[in-house]
This record gives sequence, structure tokens and C-alpha cells, in this order.
Amino acid sequence: MRVLVTGGSGYIGSHICRLLTERGDTPVVVDDFVFGLRHRVAGISHHELDLAAPSASAALLEILRDEHVDAVIHLAARKQVGESVARPLWYHAQNLGGLTAVLEAMVAAGVQNLVFSSSAAVYGDADGVVTERAPTVPVNPYGQTKLAGEWMAADVARAEGLRVTSLRYFNVAGAGWPDLADTAVLNLVPMVLERLEAGESPQIFGDDYPTVDGTCVRDFVHVRDLAEAHLAVLDALPGQPGPHRVYNVGTGQGASVREVVEGIRRRLVDAPPAVTRPRRPGDPAAVVADVSLIADELGWRARHTLDDILDSVIAARS
Repeated sequence: MRVLVTGGSGYIGSHICRLLTERGDTPVVVDDFVFGLRHRVAGISHHELDLAAPSASAALLEILRDEHVDAVIHLAARKQVGESVARPLWYHAQNLGGLTAVLEAMVAAGVQNLVFSSSAAVYGDADGVVTERAPTVPVNPYGQTKLAGEWMAADVARAEGLRVTSLRYFNVAGAGWPDLADTAVLNLVPMVLERLEAGESPQIFGDDYPTVDGTCVRDFVHVRDLAEAHLAVLDALPGQPGPHRVYNVGTGQGASVREVVEGIRRRLVDAPPAVTRPRRPGDPAAVVADVSLIADELGWRARHTLDDILDSVIAARS
């Protein structure tokens, strides 16, 4: 199978490309390389393209045809929440414009199968164990673009005979291979590591939540498990009942912020203790994915633990 992976030089995309290659499929990468790293796609056919550019649809159509693409995994998007609040118009243009180009090119090329990278951000301020039936009320423009992207993809699938699955990621961390480790400092694990490696104390925002240790609880899924979920969906798409499906991707288990911080500290020498700061507005106490749907329908389950995640990120930095 020849699979176009948009954003394939990024953290998640590069793991998907490596798994595709290992099992004998052929990934084809489209990326603007603003945040992605070229070394991650060495030896893989790749094309530099801004999917939000006016000419992107025509360029992408040519790539789909020339590369004889069978299916698409669409990851490319802007994903910084704070930036989306500051630049909402740009975020909608980037994320929905990019998806529009992908869908237009797929329809024109006759490529029917799409895996769309969505986010648990579509659930907004959800608290507790979250199923796919939970209300979708995103609280920032980033989450809004992901939810609108799901709607757009579903509408086009119904009208044009596509098969689309949207994956709502929870908290992705870890490294499947050291050379594919997360280099962005946007999520808890890399943020804690950055402070500790600079000799600074990691910060915990709030320790008075109604949780086991007073700190927020989140669902952390290993990036390799997430990549394997994409392949499971990709394989199931040709027989998918209905034009559009949605799955949570997480572990179904929660880990507290303090548990993560202390787990990292134990793996480093002379790491300074964490300091507690006031709560941040809008942080729910606990958010954990209900992953029974993808397990029941596709047989996918996360295999890696929090210890696996933390061991892998420390190994990747050593």
C-alpha cells in the first residue's frame, strides 16, 4: 500500500512512516518542514508543500497521481493552543484550508480512504472518563478547527463516497526510536525535561484537586501505540461501515502530573524538586479516555505503560 502522510516529518508522523516502512508499505510524505525534521524522512519520498497555499490542491492532486497513492493519513496542522487564541483567523485558514486541499485532491484523484488526526481538545472542559459520545464543546480555536475538520471530512465522505476515520488523541508522549523523539517543548514531559536539564525545578500547577495526590490526572499514550492505532484504522477503512467513524486514542488509565514529574526526576541525577504554583484557569481535575470502542471494533489497545514512556524519553536524550 502507498500511503500519503501529511506532516510526516513531525513527531507523530515520522513514527507512522517508520511503522509503515517496517511492515512493507510505502509512505509518501508531504510537509512544509516548518516544524518537521528532514532527517526523519531520509530515504522516504517527500514533497515540500504548504497545504494552506492557494495552489495546494492542484499540487497535491499531482502528487497523489504521480505517487500512485492508495490512502491518506492527514496529520499536518497547527496545534499550539495559545497561538490559536492569539491568531484564530490564521488557525482556521491553516487547519481547515489544509484539510480542504487534501479532500479536494482525494476526490479528484479517486483516493477514498482517509485517517484524520483530530484531538481530545474537541471535548473542551470535559472531566472524568470521556467516551466518543461526550459533548464536543471545544474551548479554543485549535479545538474548534479539529471539530470543524471532523464535520468537513464526514460531510465530504457522505457526498463523495469516501471512508474517513477521525482519531481523537489524548496526551501523546515517549519515543518509539531515539532519533524520532519529540523535540518540541509544548507538552508536559518535554517541558519537565527542559527545566530539569537546565537545572531548574519543574512546575506543578495546582495540588488541591480532588485526585489521588491533588494534582491533575491525564491519559498519557505512547507515541508508538498511537502510530499503531493509525495502521489499525488504515487496515480497517476499506470495510468500514458508514462514511465516517470517530475513535478515542489513549490508554484508559490516568497518571497524575506529580507522578509524571517524579518519574522523570527519579531517572535523572540530582534533579531538583518540583515547585507548586497556583492552578491554571480551566484545567479540569482528571481527563481519561474511554478506549473501549476502538478496542471492541478494531482490536487495538495501547501496550506501553507510563514507565515505558518515561524510559524512552530519557533514553532518547542520553
